[in-house]
Amino acid sequence: MAIKKQKPTSPSRRHRSDLDFSSLSKKRPEKSLVTSTIKKKSGRNNAGRITVRHRGGGSKKFLRKIDFNRDKKDVPAKVTSIEYDPNRTANIALLVYQDGEKRYILCPDNLKINDTVISGDKIEPNIGNSLPLKNIPVGTSIHNIELRPGKGGQLVRSAGNSATIQSHENNWTVVSLPSKEARLISSNSFATVGQVSRPEWKTIKFGKAGRKRHMGWRPSVRGVAMHPGAHPHGGGEGRSGIGMKSPKSPWGKRTLGKKTRKKKYSNKYILSDRRSK
Repeated sequence: MAIKKQKPTSPSRRHRSDLDFSSLSKKRPEKSLVTSTIKKKSGRNNAGRITVRHRGGGSKKFLRKIDFNRDKKDVPAKVTSIEYDPNRTANIALLVYQDGEKRYILCPDNLKINDTVISGDKIEPNIGNSLPLKNIPVGTSIHNIELRPGKGGQLVRSAGNSATIQSHENNWTVVSLPSKEARLISSNSFATVGQVSRPEWKTIKFGKAGRKRHMGWRPSVRGVAMHPGAHPHGGGEGRSGIGMKSPKSPWGKRTLGKKTRKKKYSNKYILSDRRSK
């Protein structure tokens, strides 16, 4: 998928770049795989309090049901269309199985219409195929990786990302994630071969603030521009600095050097942390 530049008809379009969607299928989404519109919560929890800042508005979206499990084993499926999904950065591919069932999957890069993909234990590690980690050769690029067998893919699902298999050790597989973190994952967990589609997504330029508003992102205000009751950095005559040793969050917590990551049971499976120098 190529990147196209816009003509500089206005200051906002001068530096804007977009992805070229001419290679996608020009069709409506599969009706049986589309649910109702996603409810907009604007970053609020069940009590109505804002827990995620700078969210709200945005265009109305319909949710496409994506098959992250790939649990229809040993049944070939034909790729009938490659479509745009407003809910994610990657494209999605519509599969039609031999028995007539239709499912959406994350579209790997270089997957074409009329290609055939399959999921199973003893299949070839071709692009788009889903199989256990133990049957995928070392050095292969993978995505949509399960953390626990049968739970469905949770890792490496955004546009242009891919992980690499480093080694197989007993019943575990060492996987190098896009964050450069090396992690042990059960060799029975399934993963899809290939890189996620739309790798150019990370290089496009939005050009104007309104484009982020269409995506549901609201403006962010600097702490030093706020009232002193609204932020620890606020107040002061004229332009003033933060006036303290360490920058703080709106709730007075330190933001630089303060460790916020909680210990999880799965931390023991991390061989090389992504934060290590």
